[in-house]
Amino acid sequence: MICIVDYGVGNLGAINNMLKYLGVDAVISSDVSMIEAADKLILPGVGSFDYAINQLKRLGLFDVLDREVVVKCKPIIGICLGMQLMTKSSEEGNQAGFGWVDAEVKKFSFENLKVPHMGWNIVEHVNNPLILHGDERFYFVHSYYVECNDLNDVMYSTSYGKKFVSGFRKGNIIGVQFHPEKSHRFGMFLLQKFCEL
Repeated sequence: MICIVDYGVGNLGAINNMLKYLGVDAVISSDVSMIEAADKLILPGVGSFDYAINQLKRLGLFDVLDREVVVKCKPIIGICLGMQLMTKSSEEGNQAGFGWVDAEVKKFSFENLKVPHMGWNIVEHVNNPLILHGDERFYFVHSYYVECNDLNDVMYSTSYGKKFVSGFRKGNIIGVQFHPEKSHRFGMFLLQKFCEL
């Protein structure tokens, strides 16, 4: 069973609908016992870094997730803000992230490109990608991006004014900056591969 972690921020219904379409047993929950019982976890996220961290702590989920992911090595995928929360910190706020991946979150700053980066874009394979079809296109909506200190953790990169990390993978921990639940067949392929881990 997969638990989509509900902490008040994220596109939970769309993720759950895609998993149902794939025939995957999934539940949306903020209940600690459900998170502990799950085989895998999905950490969605839309909004600001500090608010999300505060929500996780307020609901008593921050330490629970840390234990499930770090101690029990439970597979987890972070989506958009969920990916950013897995890093050490963000320029968007003052709270510390989980620190599961040696990375920081930076703000896009361009003179000639719109921020947020919004729309479809191609991801390039770097290391150990979840899907291997080539030229996958995913849907992005974000003003901040992840910068990995260990390039071995980078799974995907994408170009928008500069190359940025659009996916990382470190053991049982996976993060994607794009929204697979809004990315049609490629998003479905990616979630299916995660479910098969």
